[in-house]
Amino acid sequence: MDEKRIALDDPRTVEALAHPVRLDLLGHLMSEGPATASQCARAIGDNPSNCSYHLRVLAGLGLVEDDPSADGRERRWRATITGFSTDPHTAGSEELFAASVQADYQAARQYLRERPRLDEAWRDADAHAHYGLRVTPEELADIARRIDEVVRPYIAAIRADAPAEAETVNLSLMALPRPRRRDRP
Repeated sequence: MDEKRIALDDPRTVEALAHPVRLDLLGHLMSEGPATASQCARAIGDNPSNCSYHLRVLAGLGLVEDDPSADGRERRWRATITGFSTDPHTAGSEELFAASVQADYQAARQYLRERPRLDEAWRDADAHAHYGLRVTPEELADIARRIDEVVRPYIAAIRADAPAEAETVNLSLMALPRPRRRDRP
């Protein structure tokens, strides 16, 4: 699939995507490729009927579509996009941002539970870094843009040259200004 990153500016779509199950489903299909509702349910820890409902909602929004199987016996879904961005002024964007951050934390907690059982090479390669930066809004946007340029060639949905031993990895970037404390000028 060629890269298809869209800007979500329809409040109805943004508000619908703020639902945690829908966000998980879309993320799973974007990174892992086509899957049935049952496969999605196992991947995100939900039940097939609930996933089927939310996949139909995502299809109504144009974010997923049917991916016909060879024999026509199972209903597979695929993402129609490889990523998205939102305008922070669009209705629902705050809820979508919050749902996305919550999903990142859930994924991190799940990883930490499973980490002791992972291959040592993956444990050696995982990373968590925290930096206290002093930047302007423009500098922060530039940092995020430059990181995006480094990461973009590895996006699972579009990477055709991934080695056989490659796994899907979650990489999150949170660049959040710290709230001003009253004792700081």
